[in-house]
Amino acid sequence: MLSKKLEEALNKQIRIEAESSQVYLSMACWAEVKGLEGVAKFMYGHSDEERMHMLKLVKYVNERGGHAKISDLKEPDTEFESFQQMFEQLYEHEIFVSQSINELVHITLEEKDYATHNFLQWYVAEQLEEEALARTVLDKLNLIGDDKGGLYLFDRDIQQLSVESAASETGME
Repeated sequence: MLSKKLEEALNKQIRIEAESSQVYLSMACWAEVKGLEGVAKFMYGHSDEERMHMLKLVKYVNERGGHAKISDLKEPDTEFESFQQMFEQLYEHEIFVSQSINELVHITLEEKDYATHNFLQWYVAEQLEEEALARTVLDKLNLIGDDKGGLYLFDRDIQQLSVESAASETGME
């Protein structure tokens, strides 16, 4: 059985995951209308992944005797100055999510809920990979700068960039 404090914290994380899905979806739409199909495909895929994270948390809360609550979401940005600025914002968002997960794990220890602590370990590892991926993409964009040809190649190549390849490039595996 989940404590009330932990149930509230998990519900907060459910909202954050839903908002993360919306952030990626909004970025996918912006990239698509700017003509970068690879970036759009990458963002659509990550939007789906964030939604799956949310659903995994929802199921866990409900299975542990809590009540997962679906709340209103903060509207994501829909316009960006550049692809580099968009990915910088994404990287900052992933750092925010990591901090939130760390707080959640801390609460599991305070509440001595080792089952939830154990459940969240997949999430901690996943989030390390998400941060590594965002940092890798940002590093690649910084190398490209304003080169249109480089952006074209980046758009083509980002479709092959996955969480696993980013983790191996940064030594996180």
